[in-house]
Amino acid sequence: MLSYFPAVLSILLNLLSVYFLAVALFAWKKPAPYPKAAPACRFAVVIPARNEEAVIGALVSSLNHQDYPNSLYDVFVVPNNCTDNTAGEARRCGANVISCRYPVRCKGDVLRQVFPMLLARDYHVFCVFDADNVADRSFLREMNNAFCAGALVAKGRIVAKNPYDSWVSACYDIYFGFFDLFFNQPRASCGLSAKLVGTGFAVHRSVLEELGGWNTRTVAEDAEFSAQCAAAGYRIAWVPNAVAYDEEPVSFLLSLTQRRRWCSGVMQTARKALPALRKALLNGRGLLALDFMLFLLMPFTRAFSLLPFALSVLFAALTGMAALFRLLGFLLAVTSLSYLATALLAACIVSVTRPGDLRMWRGILGFPLFMASWVPLQVVSLFCKTTVW
Repeated sequence: MLSYFPAVLSILLNLLSVYFLAVALFAWKKPAPYPKAAPACRFAVVIPARNEEAVIGALVSSLNHQDYPNSLYDVFVVPNNCTDNTAGEARRCGANVISCRYPVRCKGDVLRQVFPMLLARDYHVFCVFDADNVADRSFLREMNNAFCAGALVAKGRIVAKNPYDSWVSACYDIYFGFFDLFFNQPRASCGLSAKLVGTGFAVHRSVLEELGGWNTRTVAEDAEFSAQCAAAGYRIAWVPNAVAYDEEPVSFLLSLTQRRRWCSGVMQTARKALPALRKALLNGRGLLALDFMLFLLMPFTRAFSLLPFALSVLFAALTGMAALFRLLGFLLAVTSLSYLATALLAACIVSVTRPGDLRMWRGILGFPLFMASWVPLQVVSLFCKTTVW
């Protein structure tokens, strides 16, 4: 009977994947575009920045040239822990600069300090960007359309700014396309929340006022804020035409460090937010809370997904070398098929997001490794917590 235990455990751990696959089936249905609206929202654009002198100018310039009335938005750069001239460069490019009054460990600390100052002014909506982004010219106009249509929290689309620099940066572009096609678009179609990645998002002042400002403590401020929205019943709208171009790592080692921080932050958020989400679900807040609860549980199930393989190898080794070699051969065949299937998926995503772009071939071939590397990162994050941005 023990020999069947790894298979049973593997099935149980993959039940959560069945839910996400079921939701992804809504990808065939494109959500209706937001109606065009006259400029009405007054935006504050907030940019936390740490040693970003080399790139802050490009973002501020892209924001200064928005297809939206200049009188209806202001750009605020918030330097923190800088050893370069980020503040001076931001001012030179025309941004307002706000200084942090208290020590900063992560981006959430920056937002927690700056939002009370901005809420005291007459802004309707607050947008957040990373300093190495470039905003599409229509970003604010598209966000205005969404908020005029009733959105209270909204997420734009992320595209890699440097997809051709290396296979790693290409993989990020494919990964964002994967999430848009199979996570955000289906959820927009069936009334669930988009994934609020930590850049290119916007929130209405009424949400921040009800939540008591920005109150995140983990390094995954985006996931933690999303959990707060789900618990309070706020749906995160997806605005695919509001595009932010994001600078991606070109080194695999740097990518592992970054994604390790993401994994740790999401796991910290799960431990902190699941009780409130469970309470919201029991109080009738419905699918928004349940959907995000399952999203927060996914890194844990993926981390434990290695356990059935380890047990299978152990049982085969105890049975005999012949059984062990048969199992290893089977696992090699499964791994090869998985590689081919994931590479084919990447090629399909590129055909949608960058049709005919042959320069993405390195990303397509590397995408299976990129996706597989999430699992060991999640295993490490189970035991080692990251607390610094």
